[in-house]
Amino acid sequence: MSPSRLTLVLGGARSGKSRHAESLISTHPAPWTYIATAQAFDDEMRERIGEHQARRDANWHTVDAPLALPEALAATRGPVLVDCLTLWLSNLMLGGHDLKSAFLRLQEALAAVSGPVVMVSNEVGLSIVPDNALGRAFRDEQGRLNQRIAALADRVIFMMAGLPLVVK
Repeated sequence: MSPSRLTLVLGGARSGKSRHAESLISTHPAPWTYIATAQAFDDEMRERIGEHQARRDANWHTVDAPLALPEALAATRGPVLVDCLTLWLSNLMLGGHDLKSAFLRLQEALAAVSGPVVMVSNEVGLSIVPDNALGRAFRDEQGRLNQRIAALADRVIFMMAGLPLVVK
């Protein structure tokens, strides 16, 4: 697989996105930066975060950035994995942040980053239409964000049942 400056890894829940993204970054020389956007508000999320942390060895440096993703990207050097855009968007929306401004700052940070970047995001447009306004707004904004990042990306991979499908 040829090296890419920006790779977007999309897929549904438990499709193997994070594992695949980790394997892509680990083809570059360590150390690697893992920018985590998750927040542990409950036991189930703490368990998920723990599973992800257990897979990473001392070659990984973790930066927690539930909201300040563009700033975290701007401060990194070398290969970086962002996991994930979906939780970042959720954090922004639930906090009432200006999405347009946040998306622009993210694009600017991506344009300036020097090393390879792999970003993980959920594809949420393949399931049922949410039954509430917040759910529909989230689905729509996630689709818009995925489209923006895919347009910038050198490579886009869709994960399905643990199998990567190169889309771009």
